[in-house]
Amino acid sequence: MTGSIEQGTSQTHGNTHILHFLVRLPRPMEKVWPAVATEVGLAAWFTPADVLEPRLGGDVTLRDVGSGRVTAWDVERIAEYTVEGGGRIRFHLERDGDTGTALRFTHEFHGGEASEQRWRTRFERLAGLLEERP
Repeated sequence: MTGSIEQGTSQTHGNTHILHFLVRLPRPMEKVWPAVATEVGLAAWFTPADVLEPRLGGDVTLRDVGSGRVTAWDVERIAEYTVEGGGRIRFHLERDGDTGTALRFTHEFHGGEASEQRWRTRFERLAGLLEERP
């Protein structure tokens, strides 16, 4: 079973852009969580996390995004990173059936262009990575 990436939606409010995705992954939340909440996991499909203190208020540095803080942290459910210049990135995991995970993703950023295709490519890489792992 492969993952599915539903159409991303994009909103603009002044200079703030908000991108949402729903990604259905054929792995339980316990297997998906490390991919969005650990240095090794993020580096495998998104960007290296040079610093990631896994707790609310912890420091985070995402190499291609910026440095900031962990602004939401609920183990195995929610990881949110707010970085200077890069906005806010939120991963919200929910159970999807008996063995799957629904990843609700939000990227809020200022200026620039919506990065829907770039995120779609990243999520395809994430789904492929999770399929390879037992």
